Amino acid sequence: MTFAMVGLCTRDHWKARLFCVGQQKAIAIAGVPSQECGVADFADISIKQHVIAALSEDIGQGDATTEALIPADASGQAQIIARETLVVAGVALVEAVFSELDNEASIDGHIEDGEKVQSGDCLLTVTARLRALLTGERTALNFLQRLSGVATQSARYAEAVSGTGVLILDTRKTTPGWRMLEKYAVQCGGARNHRRGLDDMMLIKDNHLAALSGEDRIAEAVHRARRASPELKIEVEAETLEQAEQAAEAGVDIVLLDNMTIEELRAAVKLINGRTQTEASGGITLENIREVAETGVNYISAGALTHSARSVDISMEIQS
Repeated sequence: MTFAMVGLCTRDHWKARLFCVGQQKAIAIAGVPSQECGVADFADISIKQHVIAALSEDIGQGDATTEALIPADASGQAQIIARETLVVAGVALVEAVFSELDNEASIDGHIEDGEKVQSGDCLLTVTARLRALLTGERTALNFLQRLSGVATQSARYAEAVSGTGVLILDTRKTTPGWRMLEKYAVQCGGARNHRRGLDDMMLIKDNHLAALSGEDRIAEAVHRARRASPELKIEVEAETLEQAEQAAEAGVDIVLLDNMTIEELRAAVKLINGRTQTEASGGITLENIREVAETGVNYISAGALTHSARSVDISMEIQS
């Protein structure tokens, strides 16, 4: 079987089906009291494209070992089993892997994305040609282990602020080519997406301000941003209380309080006094996130949801 490399999903599919839309997607909209909002389904086309690319990478000219050992017409069954407590994400990709290799494959899913399972739980049972099971094993597990790892990490962070009303957000610190997958997994874990990319929201960071001239750079940057794209939300990164005040005064939608101490975060929230929403970022860990949430910020963003999530332990066992 030959696989061709294909591109990632189109913008229309991305916006229409991959992520939550409306108040479930945008972070700077009122009336989102908790993180308990639905997770959108994957777009079928994006699943297929990712799966074909991954299989092409792994199979190359063919699975030499399996083709040498296993008759083409032999069929079998395999179970995919959790080897630790985890939150599941990526079931549809696993199903697509085996269906791509055997269009008569039968997949019995015992769980859904977003569910928490225990060590020893069977996640899926796959019945297919043995060659398809053996050839697709690694690719299927790569998707499921990585995405479930992100979902599990996200669940830990979301649970750590339970009851505070604070939303946990991811960042753009994702694996190149896997952003849509990892951001989906973040939602499966109960956290939410910040920006999908550079085009759906404006985030004016310290280097943007450094590239400008003049004394009132924040006000000027916000003015230019509003004029260029009035439909987009604007967030400004503030490293000091003075910058936080300037951003709030400029009428931004969100002030990002970057790498501030607990005392500085409390002072910033008091200073802003509801004029805009606030986001804490920088140095966020499971050990300090609850204390950060209790400062009164609206959001906490953490790159660790994706860049520090480890792949969880999941195995596939052929049933003899």
